[in-house]
Amino acid sequence: MFKRSLILASLAFATPALADPPSIVNVTVEQLGELWKFDVTVRHNDSGWEHYADAWRVLGPDGEPLGTRNLAHPHIEEQPFTRSLSGVRIPDGVTEVSIQARDSMDGWSSDVVTVPLR
Repeated sequence: MFKRSLILASLAFATPALADPPSIVNVTVEQLGELWKFDVTVRHNDSGWEHYADAWRVLGPDGEPLGTRNLAHPHIEEQPFTRSLSGVRIPDGVTEVSIQARDSMDGWSSDVVTVPLR
C-alpha cells in the first residue's frame, strides 16, 4: 500500500503545473499626435521557454487587433513586468480599447481589460 501511495504522489508531482492565464495588472495610455502609446503591466506564472506570457494586444471595440506587442522571452524573475507599444493608430470616434494577453501554451486569454481613451 505504501509503494502505491508513493507512486501516485510521484506522478502528481511529475505532471506540469497549470498556470493561470496572463493577467493585465495596469495600463497607461498616452496620445502622441495621431498615434497612441500603451504601457502594459502583465503578470503570469512564467515557468520557462515552454510556458510564458509571450504577447499582449490592443483591441478595438469590434475586437479587431489594432496593435500587438510580442514578448521575446520568459520573465521568470521579473513579475509583474511592464512593456510598451508605440505607434498604435486608433480609429476616429473610438473612446475605449481593450487589452488582451497571450501565453505560449494556452494562447489568448479570455480575460480582457477595457481602457478609456482621453
